[in-house]
Amino acid sequence: MSGSPFTVACVQTNSGAEIGPNVLHVSEVVTDAKKAGVALGMLPEVVSLMERRSKLIFERVRPEDEDEALRAFRGLAHELGIWLHTGSLPIRLSDTKIANRSFLIDPAGKIRATYDKIHMFDVDLPNGETYRESKNYQPGGRAVVADLPWGRLGLSICYDLRFPQLYRTLAKAGADFLCVPAAFTKTTGQAHWHVLLRARAIENGCFVFAAAQTGTHEDGRQTYGHSLIVAPWGEVLADGGEEVGFITARIDPAAVQDARSRVPSIDNDREFSGC
Repeated sequence: MSGSPFTVACVQTNSGAEIGPNVLHVSEVVTDAKKAGVALGMLPEVVSLMERRSKLIFERVRPEDEDEALRAFRGLAHELGIWLHTGSLPIRLSDTKIANRSFLIDPAGKIRATYDKIHMFDVDLPNGETYRESKNYQPGGRAVVADLPWGRLGLSICYDLRFPQLYRTLAKAGADFLCVPAAFTKTTGQAHWHVLLRARAIENGCFVFAAAQTGTHEDGRQTYGHSLIVAPWGEVLADGGEEVGFITARIDPAAVQDARSRVPSIDNDREFSGC
């Protein structure tokens, strides 16, 4: 792997309840990002379908080999000649369960890695919002690191962000970059989004790429936005604010080793007994 500098984009969207328009809009934004010199595009969580009502979700989702969004994004990566991470797509597993699944697609349109979200967002927020992701979604059970031309990418999705042991596992497996596509709620995002992403970057000496959903969606959900690109020393290189669009940053993989040499916490990590 060359480890040479490259440009990454995080796409920020306000996905709705119809797959076709969502995919069309995102494809237009990614095309604009390519014109800005992007070699790696990152999309947010559930980029193809933002819908909480179970009946409507199951009417629209399809198995992986029939998913129209995946087919379109594979074609887009090939057409533009870029690496593309799909954020996540809802993929039907059965009549009662869906996977919240990421795909890493290479410039030939080939799927190079997949990851199913491990941690399910089952919470009751103080403002009355309730989420039961496990009602419709089947959690994954496998951490995934994938090779890019510039280093290794550790995969995660949204609520995974609150479980630091996953990211330490990814870093120990060689991840230089961590991706955290998300549809963070506005309430939790305002409180925790920036600090958690910066913490994951700092404690693992990794770049973090976090493409996010933003605004009020058709199903009434409000997401926080603020797609972030964070350096291994914790600096925020780009922040998407609340607007739909994309952000970019120039990434020098050498910064990973620099940060880890200054604070070698991965090398200093030790096993210990329980309390």
